[in-house]
Amino acid sequence: MTKNKILVSQPTPAVLEKSPFYDFSNKHNLTIDYQPLIRVVGVSLKEFRAQRTEILEHSTMIFSSRTTIDSFFHICEEARITVPETMKYICNTEAVALYLQKYIVYRKRKISFADGTFNSLVELIVKHKDEKFILALTEPFKPELPETLQTLKLKVSPVVFARTVAADMSKITPDNYDIIALYSPSDVKALADNFDIEKLPVVATFGEATLRAAKEAGMKVKASAPSPEAPSMAKALDIYFTKLEEGKEVVDAEVKEDLDKEEFIRAQQSKLQKKTRTRTPKKKE
Repeated sequence: MTKNKILVSQPTPAVLEKSPFYDFSNKHNLTIDYQPLIRVVGVSLKEFRAQRTEILEHSTMIFSSRTTIDSFFHICEEARITVPETMKYICNTEAVALYLQKYIVYRKRKISFADGTFNSLVELIVKHKDEKFILALTEPFKPELPETLQTLKLKVSPVVFARTVAADMSKITPDNYDIIALYSPSDVKALADNFDIEKLPVVATFGEATLRAAKEAGMKVKASAPSPEAPSMAKALDIYFTKLEEGKEVVDAEVKEDLDKEEFIRAQQSKLQKKTRTRTPKKKE
């Protein structure tokens, strides 16, 4: 029986009318409840020191989230570490890079940012191949990036600056919803740890890692983004509910292997080899 309700594992938008779900929910006469299933907390100074990484022995920080930026500067303050003005910063998006303004004078520092994709971030890091990097991570994390940087033989120290923990879900009743939208493998774990998988409604996932985690947990995934036809979660859900309204069968989403990833890594290895290859001096005639 259709309940006309969706649970989205994100914070409530500041302006509901500007949310990507606003028009979609009106179109299908749906009620959306926003409820984060996880929260991210910075590690303690003791937890940081247990990882045995000296910040001042590195020249470049790699950030993929605002939380790791907060935690990094908090750790430095608590440990009385003065971050040198020569420190460089590489971020996965411009939004994350701009967040550095909270702690440093942006225009006076060497800051680079990618377009949010894995390939763009790796290419940017490769351009700075001679640096000694700290890769700021939030646990649990996908091993893809640290493993790739290790394969490329770059000087990278992966360091956990934050951890993901489950939020309070005592007020959530999964049976009240037609579908639950999940945005990370941590969302999947939090849901699986707190509820009986067999009694959950179908789910929608964002990102290949989230889709994979949901499938491995035994969840029924009926909508998935991003994809060519559904670049956003709102569009993926729109397609799902449109099919339901038209009486069409909605098949389970399947994980698609990225066949281009290994080729991309080989291309980056080739670039590094070309850059480090010493040129044979020309013989004088």
